[in-house]
Amino acid sequence: MYKNRCFGMRVFNLSDTNRYDRMKTRVLCLVLLAGFSTYLPAKNYNILDFGAASDTSKLSTQAIQAAIDACNQTGGGQVCIPAGSFKTGSIFLKSHVLLYFERGAILYGSSNLSDYVSIKPAYRSLRTQTATIQLIYAENAEDTGIDGSGIIDGQGAGFKKMAVTDEGITRPHLLRFITCRNVRVEHITLRNSACWMQHYLACDNIRLKGLTVFNQANVNNDALDLDGCRNVTVSDLITDSEDDGITLKSTSPRLCENIVVTNCVISSRCNAIKLGTETNGGFRNIHISNCVVKPSEVVNSKHGKEKGLAGIALEIVDGGIMEGISISGIQIEGTTAPIFIRLGNRARPYQEDVPVTTIGTIKNISLSDIHAIHAGTIGCSITGLPGHPVQHISLHNIDIAYLGGIQSVDLSKTIDEKISSYPESTMWGNLPAYGFYIRHAANLSLDGLRLMTETADQRPALMLEDVNQSTLNNLYIEEIRQKQPSIYLKTCHDLFFANLLNIIKPKQFISTENCSGISILK
Repeated sequence: MYKNRCFGMRVFNLSDTNRYDRMKTRVLCLVLLAGFSTYLPAKNYNILDFGAASDTSKLSTQAIQAAIDACNQTGGGQVCIPAGSFKTGSIFLKSHVLLYFERGAILYGSSNLSDYVSIKPAYRSLRTQTATIQLIYAENAEDTGIDGSGIIDGQGAGFKKMAVTDEGITRPHLLRFITCRNVRVEHITLRNSACWMQHYLACDNIRLKGLTVFNQANVNNDALDLDGCRNVTVSDLITDSEDDGITLKSTSPRLCENIVVTNCVISSRCNAIKLGTETNGGFRNIHISNCVVKPSEVVNSKHGKEKGLAGIALEIVDGGIMEGISISGIQIEGTTAPIFIRLGNRARPYQEDVPVTTIGTIKNISLSDIHAIHAGTIGCSITGLPGHPVQHISLHNIDIAYLGGIQSVDLSKTIDEKISSYPESTMWGNLPAYGFYIRHAANLSLDGLRLMTETADQRPALMLEDVNQSTLNNLYIEEIRQKQPSIYLKTCHDLFFANLLNIIKPKQFISTENCSGISILK
């Protein structure tokens, strides 16, 4: 017996007769107002009726595609994957088609490369320069998506990495939506892609909700990639990935903008919450809140870093803008560096004929109510470039407990700018400050910053270099037996310190070099 959901039926409680009668009256009125149109439930297409077999020794690609095509050609509706185990190669979602998984349904991706269709999208971006393969694909579709209680498993471990840039070429993505509108993917479990789990490129109006993502089968195993998308909500995701977790990219001039991410649990062996690395257009009006970043459940993996890299990574390196970013209510455990903000100039074009000729910008960033424990020894960093500072960054109510343990530091050592390097929180190794190293910045506001180490560390808590017109208020630096000053300032101007809490009396609390306009109110 098929379940009601596969037939689009709605079940009412008929025991409340009065309520049911009132409901009928309202429906009748709506029908009359609509010109006597007849209400019909969405059409439903069960893949078994098109020849699909619950047998993973057989391919059901043609049957699933036939159901999708029939649904699309008759005005849209729902294609049902019933309980059972099915195997498929590439399938193509179309407009007005919802792929619905019953509880107990598992769709396996074929492990045979010849079962995948290579597609070169019309949209120009860094990631569409060559044809790619994917398990489920949609292009220029609207009102489409995936829902239900089942599982999509890409069997990604069966694909070998053949080249440095073979993502989506010899290792298929699991889901890929390009230039689509009104997309929703909800409640499903996604696991074991050969490459990125889900890539949404240049799409508008996306809703991702209640997904469980496990992506530890291969390399480049991101959990989620939003790329140049607009008007997006992401909520209630639980992810565990070998590579980046919830990632926003801009691999074309199209910005990622008007995006809300909330109520997620993120485990990553790379960067948990990331805006970058590709940034040709940039990021605007992004709000991320109420998330937990924790270590991956996978131990002894061949890939990634056991504790992950950055908890929060904000990067502009290929031109583009980053502004109007708000991140709050984040609990972080065990990353190498809880916060990493980087303006660089790699200047990689999204197409060879469109060179990057300007350095991007990072401004108007708010990070608040962020709490991190067991952070690594690297330290956090916020860095711009000479003549191109990051600006108007606010850090409020942030406390971080680092492992500590670094016993020597040379504060006179020049830190390489690494202007064109790939941006990563580990790019300089252990920083000259255990807490925050901030360089080439202006108009910062640090309020309620609490820094501590689990073991003694001889580096300053803060090192600021070429930082101007900024305010540091309510700083709490836990007592440690350090030889260096708690705060080291180099070539800084017009800084105001107030409400310095729990300050012990080290040899020097603040040490300055070539600075002016430094005011301290304790």
